[in-house]
Amino acid sequence: MEDDELKAVLREAFGDSSDSDCELGNSSNGIEKSQSIFGGSHTWEPITGISGLWICRDFLSPDEQSSLLSAIEREGCFADASHNQAMRFGDLPSWAVEVSYYVRESVVLSGYVSEFIDKEETIDKVEEACIFPPNLLWREPLFNQLIVNIYQPGEGIGAHVDLMRFEDGIAVVSLESSCVMYFSRVESEVVCFEETGKEPKIPVLLVPGSLVIMYGEARYMWKHEINRKPGFQKWQGEEIDQKRRTSVTLRKLRQM
Repeated sequence: MEDDELKAVLREAFGDSSDSDCELGNSSNGIEKSQSIFGGSHTWEPITGISGLWICRDFLSPDEQSSLLSAIEREGCFADASHNQAMRFGDLPSWAVEVSYYVRESVVLSGYVSEFIDKEETIDKVEEACIFPPNLLWREPLFNQLIVNIYQPGEGIGAHVDLMRFEDGIAVVSLESSCVMYFSRVESEVVCFEETGKEPKIPVLLVPGSLVIMYGEARYMWKHEINRKPGFQKWQGEEIDQKRRTSVTLRKLRQM
């Protein structure tokens, strides 16, 4: 599939943005990597009730978040305040390649991969227990499609499953503002609604610098959404102060 065709499909799925055609360049400006980013201190949490959904809330330090935002800004796609989305297909900018490297390093140094590969477990058991299954973690490239979105207060994303144009395994880095992302099962639209009158949703708090990984069931069988309209962004009973939020989504294009 040609890039233009894929972009059209993305627009159909996510709606028009003010700058859907802006392509991120191949800037040599990377992120300033601190000495402690891969010091084994990252905390990974599986999200209860959703197989294949993990979160690392301390993936990037405040300084590393600032460096990443600066690298994105230097691309120039968001110089016009009306622009809120930029994409890249194929070869990613150097800073995005660096983020991909960070993702892989963080998963490997978590200990989950080696712990389960060394045991005689079935593939299903390994994938169920791993942050990122080995067949996804060691593919090359890990990611080759990128979308950066900027959301102003009140702006979010509707419930959706990412397009089948992309392979399994998606990573999302959140920057600038905290928010709650809700997950709901695909089939719950019919079954659960008929039984209870409402669609059950699982909330996940995304703080600045956090990384979410979705694969398997979480990627294909659960929709995700962010409703940032007044009254919907609450965590533990407290309203979240909504500011501008930037998200960096990394995926791998499926071979057609």
